[in-house]
Amino acid sequence: MKNKNNGVWIGVDQLANTPAYDKATQQEFTNNEDLIEGGVSSRRDFLKYLGFGLGAATLAAGCEIPVKRAIPYVVKPDEIVPGVATYYASSFVQGGDYCPVLVKTREGRPIKVEGNSLSKVTHGGTSARAQASVLSLYDTSRLDGPYRVVEGVIGLPDNRNKKGPSWAEIDQEITDKFNANSRIHIVAHTIMSPTTKKALADFQTKYQNTTLVMYDPVSSSAILEANQQSFGQAVIPSYHFDKARVIVSFDADFLGTWISPVEFAAQYAKGRKIDNVKNPKMSRHIQVESHVSMTGSNADNRIMVKPSEQGAAILALYNALAGKAGRSTARGPQLEGEKAAKIQKTADELWSHRGESLVVSGSNNLGEQVLINAINDMLGSYGSTIDFTNASLQRQGRDKDIQNLIKDMNAGRVDVLLVMDGANPAYDVPNAGQFREGCSKVGLKISFAGVPNETAFLCDYLTPTHHYLESWGDVEPKRGHFSLIQPAIAPIFANVGRHGTRQAEESLLRWAGIDVPAAESPAADAAVASDSTAAAPAAESPVWKKSMAETGYFFYEYLRKHWEEQFFPQQNEFKTFQSFWDSTLHDGVFEVPQVAIQTAFSADVNDAAKRVRQPNSNPEALEISFFETVNMGNGVYGNNPWLMEMPDPVNRCSWGNYLGIPVSWEGGNSYTSFKGLNPDEIKGKADIVNVTVGGVERTCTVVRQFGQMQGTLSLAIGYGREQTGMMGRALGNKVGTNVYSWLTLDDNGNVVYYATVDDVSDRIAVDDEFACVQYHHAMGLKAEDPKTGEEINVDEKTSMAIGSGYQGGITNRSIIYQGHLAELPELMHHIEERRAEAAELNSNTLYPYDEYNEKFYSQGHHWMMHVDLNACVGCGACQVACIAENNVPVVGKREVSRHHEMAWLRIDRYFYGDFENPNVVYQPMMCQHCDNAPCENVCPVAATNHSSEGLNQMTYNRCIGTRYCANNCPYKVRRFNWLDFTTADLFGANEVEVNGENVPFGADNLTRMVLNPDVTVRSRGVIEKCSFCVQRIQEGKLTAKREGRRLRDNDVKTACQTACPTGAIVFGDGNNKEGVVAKKMDHPLNYLVLEETNTRSSVNYQAKVNNRSEELDA
Repeated sequence: MKNKNNGVWIGVDQLANTPAYDKATQQEFTNNEDLIEGGVSSRRDFLKYLGFGLGAATLAAGCEIPVKRAIPYVVKPDEIVPGVATYYASSFVQGGDYCPVLVKTREGRPIKVEGNSLSKVTHGGTSARAQASVLSLYDTSRLDGPYRVVEGVIGLPDNRNKKGPSWAEIDQEITDKFNANSRIHIVAHTIMSPTTKKALADFQTKYQNTTLVMYDPVSSSAILEANQQSFGQAVIPSYHFDKARVIVSFDADFLGTWISPVEFAAQYAKGRKIDNVKNPKMSRHIQVESHVSMTGSNADNRIMVKPSEQGAAILALYNALAGKAGRSTARGPQLEGEKAAKIQKTADELWSHRGESLVVSGSNNLGEQVLINAINDMLGSYGSTIDFTNASLQRQGRDKDIQNLIKDMNAGRVDVLLVMDGANPAYDVPNAGQFREGCSKVGLKISFAGVPNETAFLCDYLTPTHHYLESWGDVEPKRGHFSLIQPAIAPIFANVGRHGTRQAEESLLRWAGIDVPAAESPAADAAVASDSTAAAPAAESPVWKKSMAETGYFFYEYLRKHWEEQFFPQQNEFKTFQSFWDSTLHDGVFEVPQVAIQTAFSADVNDAAKRVRQPNSNPEALEISFFETVNMGNGVYGNNPWLMEMPDPVNRCSWGNYLGIPVSWEGGNSYTSFKGLNPDEIKGKADIVNVTVGGVERTCTVVRQFGQMQGTLSLAIGYGREQTGMMGRALGNKVGTNVYSWLTLDDNGNVVYYATVDDVSDRIAVDDEFACVQYHHAMGLKAEDPKTGEEINVDEKTSMAIGSGYQGGITNRSIIYQGHLAELPELMHHIEERRAEAAELNSNTLYPYDEYNEKFYSQGHHWMMHVDLNACVGCGACQVACIAENNVPVVGKREVSRHHEMAWLRIDRYFYGDFENPNVVYQPMMCQHCDNAPCENVCPVAATNHSSEGLNQMTYNRCIGTRYCANNCPYKVRRFNWLDFTTADLFGANEVEVNGENVPFGADNLTRMVLNPDVTVRSRGVIEKCSFCVQRIQEGKLTAKREGRRLRDNDVKTACQTACPTGAIVFGDGNNKEGVVAKKMDHPLNYLVLEETNTRSSVNYQAKVNNRSEELDA
């Protein structure tokens, strides 16, 4: 360990206490540029707007609000009760992404998704992508009917009053071009639907020269091939991180993006929570990587090796274990020096926990994955922490298949190309240019994309499929685990100007001439998920029936028939298919017990050792690794602003991918221009450089990153899209940098996710809209502590007299408590001491918290929250769930760079330990709902006040925007609407021009359908913040009252709580001493953030504990 800090820090500028950081912490508004000067309107115009407001308010009092056309129910569906939500069990699927969900609808509109707790795969957890999926239903860029593409020009849905070709016309044109001998290739990301695969097989029966090509942009092809060689099964096994005492990961981001992160995060958290402090047990997690992944940030120890050294590291671990197991070692590339010593110590750790250990790798190298299998075999992992019985089907793509297709296309051996929704090989394969060239040699090209993408513009026809919330379908993510997809809304575009969308499976079946018998009530079986055991029917309005009969009923019957033939016989609980079908629709999931599969490792280890990647011949060469982010993924979510604005958990940046560089760059490989880069990161500015890899030059924005290994860089894939719909076009289709062209193929035909850098230029420009939120909430008044001489905040002068550093820098404030498992008693004693000191300080304040308040809030309900920092992995699902639940607006890159992001819940990232290879702790930070809230007593109009149940409330129509409350909040959790982001104002003020962006993220009528009607949409000039989901509290209380019972402990759950895959967030009534929250408050590791400020916050945190191996640091 080179340099160690006993405290925590948020970034480079805070750690170095630079003048820029010092200045930023002393001003409330870090960007003093006048809002209007950045836009079209002048400052004088803005003052006119303000002056007009006085007259307009008077005028409005005597005017009627314009009448808007509304269409009421003629016959109201029985299951729709105005003001009451209805839930449908369904499944979110996008390629390999999977999450069983409950879809919340209001008056027929899906507005939110929750995790399905009945799933044995995800256990009710969700991801940020799943939470954001509901917004894509209302994407204004969605295609609203079939289109012909002429010379790369699509009749985009700018004028939906033009009918265009009907489905019957398109069907006739396409089938006329098919013939029995047509060489048809269907391209798709991983397909997990058994019924979709049956439809493809039926299509292939009609057109026998049909080939299905599955690929994954972030590939696990090598794992499939390695398991085929090792065990005779080309599948990915089921991993059990909850059963492992020691976890070693070689560049596998299993908590963020690798295979099944929602499932793995839930398992992982079970081994990290400390419930029993007398006999604490924690797994030990060692991560081997070059850049800090989200999984690496949660690791106890990180061993830094270059990307090209991963193979040597895996081989070194294999040889070390082989020596202990009495097996022969393998020859191959060698790892030397300190890295080799750490791998040896890792082997010792694994060997001492045989049968309770797990080793995984994110490598796409065949030889390395075979060695990983051999390692787990020696450790006895198969049958304990790994099994093939319930193997994962979430990654099925083969890199060789898509490459062979591209060769066939360019050789003229493909007559028809069908591209399923999500697949985009014109963008997301390494040699996308060759695919584009090959498209010109294919006679007929058809895309099922719901939103135009790069591949769609190369096709001849667009036959857009439904959104998954409009679709019928099924999923098999793991062997024996099934879930259904059912529509929560009729297809949105079925009754607009054009002809609407149609499910891709239905198009394939119709083109193959396959018909399905009719039924009287196509929507009668859609089951509403509720607490009752009986399934309730879905909406059966005339519009629903008509749209289902025209666009959804066909595949519904096909799906139902397949389940009756295939799955109904595999169960014995239900005697009739109808009862089985209703129950499965109601629950959303169905499980078929599997016969245990025994495996025996049989691969050639010596041959595998020859295939591993070779370390770079030039040890000084600069290497770059490519990775997938938890929000944007492989690029398929490029038109979702919720995910664009979500900061990356590690580098805390949004609206683009950023070139990660080491904090202390030594100028190796003659790149001395990197020294002193990014001096203005804290000011919202960043350097732009040109990076050349494989002769291809790209422009990148640079961000300094703790934990980035010397001699390496990192950059996320999935950005730089050229065609991403309306949002992409408005932003110039340049959100970030496309790095797919930097990817290469190895000798086995698998994609390589790292490269050697040819050149990095000097700084060529400065990004003035650097959207990094890390420093956005570090502010306060500074002075010198007379006892310690340290520079501290002096919000309360009494802290200087009673205790040192209470209002000081982050290292001396009760924001983060962290410690080592072996020193748990000392950590608990430290927390106890600090809390006692805070209590003494608070009792000496001018405003003590008296006994009356204590007694008052002990009556009735007192809503509180508990956050376990050991369970929080920083995935961001809670943040996006909060946005969806509470109508939080999207502001865009420019406004984020100006510190104007609106997220009610942020996830702060702190470092501690070694400067160059630190540990990380994530802390969800929302309004603390303080019982002695500093914000309440400074508001001149009482817009913020305290309820009898402990809630810090906002009265929006009182707020006049002084922002005194935000300035007086020590947690910096209040958000101000600088602009009218959601058109909530009565009078438009030309906001888009003032904002300087051409993207009305929440202003379109279609997009506004996602808004939660239970939550007020805020207007310009109003403060907003976390409300503890007060609408859910009221709903829970009213439900209990209606049922004539007391409120139960789990009746009310906040949006962030239900979204969390690890159970890190718990909400409830603190006055219920038998409740979960009250019990967690008594935990010895429990504490309050900034308890010394006497705010009496209602959010409790449990300290971060790591199980770091000091031997690996030696």
